[in-house]
Amino acid sequence: MISRETIRASLGNCLTDTSGLGLPGLRRGKVRDIYDLGDRLLIVTTDRQSAFDRIIASVPFKGQVLNQVSAFWFESTYDIVRSSVIEIPDPCATIAEKCSVLPVEFIVRGYLTGSTATSAWTLYREGVRDICGNRLPDGMVKNQRFARPILTPTTKSDIHDEPLTPAQIVDRGLMTRARWEEASEVAMRLYDRGVETAASNGLVLVDTKYEMGLDREGRLTLIDEVHTPDSSRYWLAGTLEERLAAGLEPENIDKEFLRLWFVEHCDPYGDAELPKAPDDLVVELSSRYISLYEMITGGEFAPAPGEPLERLRAELASVTR
Repeated sequence: MISRETIRASLGNCLTDTSGLGLPGLRRGKVRDIYDLGDRLLIVTTDRQSAFDRIIASVPFKGQVLNQVSAFWFESTYDIVRSSVIEIPDPCATIAEKCSVLPVEFIVRGYLTGSTATSAWTLYREGVRDICGNRLPDGMVKNQRFARPILTPTTKSDIHDEPLTPAQIVDRGLMTRARWEEASEVAMRLYDRGVETAASNGLVLVDTKYEMGLDREGRLTLIDEVHTPDSSRYWLAGTLEERLAAGLEPENIDKEFLRLWFVEHCDPYGDAELPKAPDDLVVELSSRYISLYEMITGGEFAPAPGEPLERLRAELASVTR
């Protein structure tokens, strides 16, 4: 794993704005910049760190970690479902097929957990026993593993995701019953593969989300990202049973500590400007992303060299003509 000194030296070398590539059709998301190349998409994963519906920091190597983790999973799950990936021309970039995106996000949960107002655990604690058509038994406790993973689909929205049952998805015409059955089976198989691979590398894949679309021939296609630290919750497997037995929270490697710093130092939803995230915390978060990369893939992280935008411009020259 690369040193924290290397990460610290890269604080001023983050990829945050790709408009300098000079390419048309830019659609800027919270983390990804997407360019319409006509029959294909260029997806550049930046180092922007989002929370509270805004950008709170720039984290060295984050974009590379997310893009390469997704590339690892896209390749290793192709026997389950085809992906939109055509080429990975740069550690931070993916050339992808254009797909008709299904208006549903497929969220698979293996454990009863979470802390937000809409999390499965919060709903369960408040007495809800039917979550997106999944009937849960009484007597469960926080962080308990489900007898089998559950699928909790939501609408796909940039503003507010609405939980749905399979019947609602079909009744509203969001998907046909046949397509829902196909896609939901794929989601569960993807999760099972993720659990198995994560376990072999010392991790527990707690929950995750998938996005899918249809290619030009109407084939179900996996898009966006897969099993990344941004789309998934991971716990450390080695201490899980011991900590749960002691009534402690599982050990995780996530961004929650940085979110908490902002909550303690400002109103992250209301303030027009936020304070600068401390360098030490940004370095720590980068280190966690890299650690997860190595645990998920089983390989050693190799930082991409050079100034990110210049490198991207050179690497993309042949594929964006």
